[in-house]
Amino acid sequence: MSYIIPTVIITLILFAVYKKVSVYDCFVEGGKESLSTVFSICPYLFAVFILIALFRESGLSNILSNILKKPLSFFGIPEELTELLILRPFSGGGSVALLDGILERYGADSYVSRVAAVVMGSSETVFYVAAVYFSKVKIKRLRGIIPISLISTFVGAVVATLVVRLI
Repeated sequence: MSYIIPTVIITLILFAVYKKVSVYDCFVEGGKESLSTVFSICPYLFAVFILIALFRESGLSNILSNILKKPLSFFGIPEELTELLILRPFSGGGSVALLDGILERYGADSYVSRVAAVVMGSSETVFYVAAVYFSKVKIKRLRGIIPISLISTFVGAVVATLVVRLI
């Protein structure tokens, strides 16, 4: 298993030599392109990180969690996961910290922890992904992409609770 990556790299280099492609020049050109990509998406990433910090530090995350506990429990989502569901579309690191707290508090084999793990594994940081990918392709008006992604994340959480309950 540990030979897969070196084998792929060597195969690609041999194929490039066979096709008479300058591997080093292509590598350097790719490095140049990656730097321009990094510089073009940095402002968008900074904006997302600042908004996430403001969202958590202002207490809005906790207020929103308290408001949404009851409606989410109607769909079978444990109240303990409300803040995780709110934060997950915004921040991967913040939601991992919340998952860690849930695992410590309830234990890894508890229903709440298993649902939290499935939610984390089956959802994405919607706003981060939108900032990175759509800034690169210069799409400014996202229209329905964000709402559809958030609805999909919510439906995934509901399905996760059902699947974990059945297992």
